[in-house]
Amino acid sequence: SADVMRRGVDEIADQLRQRIGDRPLYISIDIDVLDPAHAPGTGTPEAGGLTSRELLEILRGLSSCHLVSADLVEVAPAYDHAEITSVAASHAAYELTTIMSRQIAAEKEAKEAEDAK
Repeated sequence: SADVMRRGVDEIADQLRQRIGDRPLYISIDIDVLDPAHAPGTGTPEAGGLTSRELLEILRGLSSCHLVSADLVEVAPAYDHAEITSVAASHAAYELTTIMSRQIAAEKEAKEAEDAK
């Protein structure tokens, strides 16, 4: 999170895209990457984490990558009394699903266009 604070979300996403290139990408999100103010419902809360907005913007910044799979772990409903963590996790899962769905649709369109030739 210190890098995000210093360099900003866009620069972090740019650097990640450059490192990933066109290789298949698997994203694993441990919800305790978020600051406890944004995700208190985890077994190992860590102060100084990302905001939920920062996480979502980084994920959106990776939408051009070849995302093949993802998971989101460490959500602990027993500690999530106001469902703050569940909301943040569901938004992150939605972004991941959206990225993969759009990629599948684009691949299908490209294949159909190729088959139509």
